[in-house]
Amino acid sequence: MATARRTDRTTVTAGHRELRVIFPSDSLSVRDALASTLRGLRHLELSDDEASTVELVLAEVLNNIVEHAYSGRSERMIELQVRHDADGLSCATFDDGDPLPGLQVPPGPTPRPDAPTDLLQEGGFGWFLIRELSSDLSYHREEGRNHLSFRLDVARQIRTM
Repeated sequence: MATARRTDRTTVTAGHRELRVIFPSDSLSVRDALASTLRGLRHLELSDDEASTVELVLAEVLNNIVEHAYSGRSERMIELQVRHDADGLSCATFDDGDPLPGLQVPPGPTPRPDAPTDLLQEGGFGWFLIRELSSDLSYHREEGRNHLSFRLDVARQIRTM
């Protein structure tokens, strides 16, 4: 089994704080990266709702990379960057997996609340959640790497005592 590289780094530049996590593309590493990211954002004193939004959106994005871009190939790496500024959290992911179909973010169907759960379409609901809970969603592929970026409207200002 290959040894995977994992780094967590927080840097501060010009009053902005950035958290960067690089980790292997497997479910356990995604869970660890989410926990590490939320710990790295503790200083923002996110409300429970804000923390849940951050965790949900990041989990959907990162698990999509594991399941679809890498199709379970765990020897590959994912990079997550989260930057806090006056407008909230700017998030970006980078991976060298398969591109998104059509080189664009899937539309993510609007779920029907009256549909029986056994008839719900597999896939796509995560993209609906990502679209609903984030803004400025953008995807492009450059030199064989996927780059997805989005903004989360949380922690618009650092809370002080």
